[in-house]
Amino acid sequence: MMGLPILMLFSLILAGCGRQTEDKPLQYSDAPTGAAQPVYRFAVHPLHNPVKLIQVYQPLIDHLNQQLQGAHLELEASRDYQAYEEKFCARAPAFLLPNPWQTLQAQKVGYQVIAMAGNAEDFKGVFIVRKDSGIKRPADLKGKTVSYPSPTALAAAIMPQYYLHAQGVDVNRDIENVYVGSQESSIMNAYIGKSAAAATWPPPWRLFQRDHPAEAAQLKLIWETPPLMNNSVMVRDDVPQAVRATVRQALLALAQTPQGQAILTGMETARFHEANDVSYDRVRDYIARFEKDVRPVEQR
Repeated sequence: MMGLPILMLFSLILAGCGRQTEDKPLQYSDAPTGAAQPVYRFAVHPLHNPVKLIQVYQPLIDHLNQQLQGAHLELEASRDYQAYEEKFCARAPAFLLPNPWQTLQAQKVGYQVIAMAGNAEDFKGVFIVRKDSGIKRPADLKGKTVSYPSPTALAAAIMPQYYLHAQGVDVNRDIENVYVGSQESSIMNAYIGKSAAAATWPPPWRLFQRDHPAEAAQLKLIWETPPLMNNSVMVRDDVPQAVRATVRQALLALAQTPQGQAILTGMETARFHEANDVSYDRVRDYIARFEKDVRPVEQR
């Protein structure tokens, strides 16, 4: 009989597979009525489903708010990658934590990189399969389904697909690609057998193993891609210099205190590193090669 944890996890898949037409995020204002200080939205891309993302990242926002004077941050989650990308294209959030491909897109509308979230070597795609799947080499996926969070998920879709391409698998013809909305949904698709393999990246896989050990025990990591740049932290170009400087300094100093280390552990992030827009030029080159060899990143 399927227990409550499995039912809850299964609901993530249904949410990821059935796309809605409208996203209705919480409404915030940079100048709320009756408030003495501006509120800035800090939007993290869908590393997890919205409930899990709030649990993981709220301690970071609370810590940053302790450092800020005369301003306040509000954490914002998104239903899926498309909803998140629509938000920053409209310049709605003041701060972003996007993946590297989204970083390039956000630069076009006036966001600037102030840090990198995590070590570069941790930003890689991984493939998860059931231990009883019989999958041993990439060619074994031909004629089968592979799940991903989104076509624009760099570590969890683009890099895995480029890996399969390099291994002789035509990802446009040899396999069925399904985009299920979140990292957890991708993993759960493999767990319940809806996909032969799930593409994700190390932090969500580590969290899944920690939070759902019984289910994770039936899965295994079978392949991983070479690493690239990790996720960035970005700020909109009209945010006051004092606010952006305080946030940047607090992020870079996070690993220096026990409280900060606990926050980083909860996010499965080693530390924040210095970075700027130029740091992500190598991602631009990688995406150009991928689009030439495999497919356009954005699915029309």
